[in-house]
Amino acid sequence: MNLKVRLTLMNFLEFAVWGAYLTSMGTYLVNIGMASDIGLFYAMQGIVSIFMPALMGIVADRWIPAQRLLGLCHLVSGVFMISASYYCMKAGDAVQFSTLFSLYSLSVAFYMPTLALSNSVAYSALNQAGMDTVKHFPPIRVFGTIGFICTMWFVDLMGFQSNYNQFATSGVLGIVLFLYSLSLPACPVSKGSDKKGLVEAFGLRAFTLFRQKKMALFFIFSMLLGVSLQITNGYANPFITSFGSIPEYAGTFGVNHANILISLSQVSETCCILLIPFFMRRYGIKNVMLIAMLAWVLRFGLFGTGNPGSGVWMFILSMIVYGVAFDFFNISGSLFVDKTTDSTLRSSAQGLFMLMTNGIGATIGTLAAQAVVNSFTSEGVTNWQMCWFVFAAYALVVALAFAMIFKYDDK
Repeated sequence: MNLKVRLTLMNFLEFAVWGAYLTSMGTYLVNIGMASDIGLFYAMQGIVSIFMPALMGIVADRWIPAQRLLGLCHLVSGVFMISASYYCMKAGDAVQFSTLFSLYSLSVAFYMPTLALSNSVAYSALNQAGMDTVKHFPPIRVFGTIGFICTMWFVDLMGFQSNYNQFATSGVLGIVLFLYSLSLPACPVSKGSDKKGLVEAFGLRAFTLFRQKKMALFFIFSMLLGVSLQITNGYANPFITSFGSIPEYAGTFGVNHANILISLSQVSETCCILLIPFFMRRYGIKNVMLIAMLAWVLRFGLFGTGNPGSGVWMFILSMIVYGVAFDFFNISGSLFVDKTTDSTLRSSAQGLFMLMTNGIGATIGTLAAQAVVNSFTSEGVTNWQMCWFVFAAYALVVALAFAMIFKYDDK
């Protein structure tokens, strides 16, 4: 099978696993009385990303080939996610937070590292084949987003977005990817024969990148922008479906099919990914990341001013903007790390990038977002407009600071 086709299928399955529950889990948690815990569930993805991607990156760099480790992580993650679904089915209306949260946490602990590992597998295979990663990777990565959309639609149309079957869907796909990973191209591991110090042995040299001013600032702002990454994943679905309590909006398409409406964000991703090579070459990493930051301001602001009725166009525009906000930051940042680090550090550096964004940044962001939502909630009713405006103001401050502080000449 053609190499690019093989990597395309890997990316499709990688993100299909995540798309099954990422945007709809909040609505299910509201239905089982855990609305105040939404932030904790999404923060757990960030918490495990603080150490698991970096740890697995080290293992992939030195001991277990990245494609094998990718499969093993999906196997373990899938088993725990299926277990969570089975528990919820048996418990019915008596789901206990401690049990569900534990099973879910163990699953995402092994899933989150696969985001960086899948990048490492793709970059390694493309480099071995003599292909340019900047040119060939984005079209491959597009199909990851398509996989995400497909499971979002599947969960919505099957009626799973408000129940536990979304977890089962994710788990089954994870096991499928484990089986498929057995056929992926082999990735090399470092086999140096010289004696190494403790830092060298554990692959912690990636942290020495902070000695370079441009890399230190890059990772710090990656963390600050990472604060925004999971906010709409956790709260967009509950926010849109909350309009169902208002007679004027109860019968609208958005309220009844929030996941499909939100999937326009991922459709936008597929288009924006293809623009990255042009924007990277034309404007450089600083301007591409600045565009992403300003897009987050629009993303949140449009949510705050729109509604599923006459203002649904604002929701749609917010979904379109998301493609720029997410891709221009994540994919361009990943490519930047790949191009500015030594090959022996590549997996570790990608893990460090994930740590700063989906780890520390996303953890702070989801916990802070829960605090904001709780502060604007009274007697079970949330002032969502003020919540979205607070998030937009934060993104604007980060963008302005980045424009003034981050100095980097791509030439």
